[in-house]
Amino acid sequence: MSASAVFVLDLKGKPLISRNYKGDVDMGEIEHFLPLLAQREAEGTLTPLLTHGHVHFLWIQHANLYLVATTRKNANASLVYTFLYKMVEVFSEYFKELEEESVRDNFVIVYELLDELMDFGFPQTTDSKILQEYITQESNKLDTGRSRVPTTVTNAVSWRSEGLRYKKNEVSATGSVLLSEVVGSIKLKVFLSGMPELRLGLNDRILFELTGRPGGKNKSVELEDVKFHQCVRLSRFDADRTISFVPPDGDFELMSYRLNTQVKPLIWIESVIEKFSHSRVEIMVKAKGQFKKQSVANGVEITVPVPSDVDSPKFKASMGSAKYVPERNVVLWSIKSFPGGKEYLLRAHFGLPSVEREEDEGRPPIAVRFEIPYFTVSGIQVRYMKIIEKSGYQALPWVRYITQSGDYQLRTS
Repeated sequence: MSASAVFVLDLKGKPLISRNYKGDVDMGEIEHFLPLLAQREAEGTLTPLLTHGHVHFLWIQHANLYLVATTRKNANASLVYTFLYKMVEVFSEYFKELEEESVRDNFVIVYELLDELMDFGFPQTTDSKILQEYITQESNKLDTGRSRVPTTVTNAVSWRSEGLRYKKNEVSATGSVLLSEVVGSIKLKVFLSGMPELRLGLNDRILFELTGRPGGKNKSVELEDVKFHQCVRLSRFDADRTISFVPPDGDFELMSYRLNTQVKPLIWIESVIEKFSHSRVEIMVKAKGQFKKQSVANGVEITVPVPSDVDSPKFKASMGSAKYVPERNVVLWSIKSFPGGKEYLLRAHFGLPSVEREEDEGRPPIAVRFEIPYFTVSGIQVRYMKIIEKSGYQALPWVRYITQSGDYQLRTS
């Protein structure tokens, strides 16, 4: 069983829009939601599922909205929460931002989407690309002669429309890796005619072991916490580690993964803070690129925390530019291009009040952000991309690797 009704509420608990799918829960029950939430929050016992009498409220908060599903049954909670987050995703793709104002400005579209997203309490079409084929924001231009349900709604492959035609057939993969633990994703951009089947091969250690490939251990990676797009045939992957799928059209995330790999910081930071006679402070920061010289980190931002009572900033940087951001109590050092193996230095001078602060302020970590194109820190590689389509056209697969800094912080002495 799934939801009986779905509500979108403002932060005061007032329903902005709702849809009753089954009729077995009084729509007035939603009035109990916010008082119950406030009570549980005050008691410190707030949970994602709240119950009033025989009615269960399954809820999430997004921006200045509550999205709430109600049910009297022993519903599949995972299915309901997945649906609520899918609602957020679909509405965000339609309106760019899902918030109270965008809901108020798009009542008609929201009602139409609610009718298509769920039927009698069960999720139906939840792919925004397919929904946009027949629910548009140009409702005044409705053409009754062409009004019809796309075949994708009843297709086995509901995430892709039939009859797509491109003059140039190509597919590109982007592997983006986040540093801290190594977390990454493979994103595809697909422009292929027809209904093609794709097969993607990675340097997956388990695959090498299954096939007895020699020397695979040194060039392979062990994927963990792998999550696939719904188009991937999971039974095929479980059987022989083949990633086989009929892709959606355009951009989508094929998979995400985590690697249990220890990686040294790609940009290493050292810093020293010296105070002089309680009247001025000098901060020296050294940044070194610990990646191969052929690669370049772009858009490097090094955020250095400083005492909250400093003034009169002066900077000298061997590369890039620095500025004081008083509302955040940090120095922001920006370097557009940072080649591997290079080392740069920043000196910052500040004045301090004449009276020494009594409390000892903690030293927050230095944060680093960057992006390195054509570089993969995880060692993951796309070994092949096969495209199978009955017309036999030639396609152009290509791969681009990107490493991103992620949540990357260093605590220095």
